[in-house]
Amino acid sequence: MYEILAKEALAPVIKLMVISAPDVARQARAGQFVIVRPSEEGERIPLTIADYDRDEGTITIVFQEVGKTTMHLGTMEVGDELASFTGPLGNPTEIENYGTVICAAGGLCIALVFPIARALREAGNYVITIIGARDKELLFWEDKMRSVSDELIVCTDDGSYGRKGFVMDPLKELLETRRDIDHIWVIGPAIMMKFTALATKPFNVPTTVSLNSIMVDGTGMCGSCRCEVGGETRFACVHGPEFDGHQVDWDLLLARQRVYLEEEKQALELFDKRREKG
Repeated sequence: MYEILAKEALAPVIKLMVISAPDVARQARAGQFVIVRPSEEGERIPLTIADYDRDEGTITIVFQEVGKTTMHLGTMEVGDELASFTGPLGNPTEIENYGTVICAAGGLCIALVFPIARALREAGNYVITIIGARDKELLFWEDKMRSVSDELIVCTDDGSYGRKGFVMDPLKELLETRRDIDHIWVIGPAIMMKFTALATKPFNVPTTVSLNSIMVDGTGMCGSCRCEVGGETRFACVHGPEFDGHQVDWDLLLARQRVYLEEEKQALELFDKRREKG
């Protein structure tokens, strides 16, 4: 039912897929996500919507092959069908004309910030986008991000492309030299979002983050994605996935992300053994 219409390798272990999902595409908005199940016996995983086309009835997802289910998904080809593709879920990004905004993303999450930057620019904002990756080989979508940005800053950790350093470096420089930054969006690994939020807090600039927590059902029933924001328990799937980065209990979130590491390792080892047997 949910056919893979296109597949592309954006970088090593990072893949893009275009999925036929007219009902999801009809309602999709920037910042939302889908729950994907590659096969009937597979687990459900959340993936943020990287793009959508209402006319074509398609959703674009971008994922990194790091665990059993994303590895399995990466083996599927054009013409294959996903067992389920549920969404759009979560609250969309609050889009309005803030003024001058920054959209910052690292690695895989470059794809996830794209629809947000596009929507913010369409709403009349002056959009400064900062993207980064570990090295040039892992960088992608530079042209797409440039097309939805008024300014684009590209970083690599090792300096192999763009300016050397982390996404947080030019972000701090902008905050130190400009007084017209009205809102910031940061999407990336939890540890990156934590330290970026800490860096922006002294400047009192609202900073929105997207929490890609462990999820099962995506409707708030399982409780797997619970987090603490402003001293209160929240569920990323129904109250988020976007939250005030200055209010998130990052230490608790990072601890919860490590809860199933051993089980994830065992699942991947079993998947590799089955794949070797053919």
